[in-house]
Amino acid sequence: MKILLADKLSPRALAALGEAGHVVVNEPSLKGETLVEALRAERPEALVVRSTKVPAEAMDADPKLELIVRAGAGYDTIDIQGASERGIFVSNCPGKNAAAVAELTMGLILALDRSIPDNVIDAREGRWNKAKYSKAAGVKGRTLGVIGTGNIGRAVIRRAQSFGMHVIAWSRSLTDERAAALGVTRMERPLDVAAHADVVTLHVAATPETRGLADKAFFEAMKPGAFFINTTRSSVVDEEALRWAMDEEGVRAALDVISNEPAYKEGEFTHPLAYHPNLYLTHHIGASTQQAQDAIADEAVRVVNTYAETGEAPNCVNLADRTPATHQLTVRHRDKVGVLAAVLDEMRQAGWNVQKMQNLVFAGAKAACAYISFAGAPNEETVHRIESHPDVLAVTLIDL
Repeated sequence: MKILLADKLSPRALAALGEAGHVVVNEPSLKGETLVEALRAERPEALVVRSTKVPAEAMDADPKLELIVRAGAGYDTIDIQGASERGIFVSNCPGKNAAAVAELTMGLILALDRSIPDNVIDAREGRWNKAKYSKAAGVKGRTLGVIGTGNIGRAVIRRAQSFGMHVIAWSRSLTDERAAALGVTRMERPLDVAAHADVVTLHVAATPETRGLADKAFFEAMKPGAFFINTTRSSVVDEEALRWAMDEEGVRAALDVISNEPAYKEGEFTHPLAYHPNLYLTHHIGASTQQAQDAIADEAVRVVNTYAETGEAPNCVNLADRTPATHQLTVRHRDKVGVLAAVLDEMRQAGWNVQKMQNLVFAGAKAACAYISFAGAPNEETVHRIESHPDVLAVTLIDL
């Protein structure tokens, strides 16, 4: 299998892919038109990216492309709809950077509480100001609000509890039972988390539903002087509303992600919030530990190898949760060449669009059972013709 690596992966990932017999094209700085050109020239079956954006036009440059692997958890840089329309699997590597992002989150909370960056800057510039910096509140006993209880959110919860913090949380999937197992108090809405927490941290995926989750109403609900942390994606925060909260409500914030983040690794940059005295800004380094990068690279290799060996894409994010199928046809049949082809031909003539199919073979390989989900209007004539096939043993049709 030919694989194009458009971002930097660890050397051990390159070695592992090579050992598995893949042809690896390592071009770790591809962006925009250079990505399109590389896909058109190399025609790989698989593309592995980290921060590189993959628009639909890039997919069109390579008709052989079957799999895109995001070496990380979030996949908002990939045109998921475009991939789905072209029958391209998109997989991610969830949970592998959870510890790294959780560690940074806790570091930012402590940095805000103890003003660690300002301490260091003043000391380096020859200013001693113990009177200013010896007034931290401490985090023990304070309430942390966690919005999003996926892998990263849960990792933050465990670490915060070890610091003696009380944790409240909200997530679409969080139930009272799961909250009890995590040792947290479940809140009904993100606004409730904002209203009751001393520190709020966001760990939701970037989706249309979460865009602007932290808006003006959210910051209005927060306690004056509370801490706000975002280490997920910039799209979940209304930055103008955050500026208002820092200006008017004394909210102190720490961001690892910002809008219009530079695409380059090093150079000049400007951002409207960068110099705000109530803000600490880090360089989108949440997943940037060696442990996390090795774990993500290992998972990316596993996804590629599994797909190459089985045709199945682990962690696939663009398969339909529910297909348009309206009925399921179950066909028990003799395990012979052409039987399923005959069944599918009858379905084609009836205008039944197959959505999902599985064929299980019984021990001894004399008989098998096919489960075929389809969308269409069933009719007795088609079912009877399928039943009449000499190698069909039984047919069952059910509504879904």
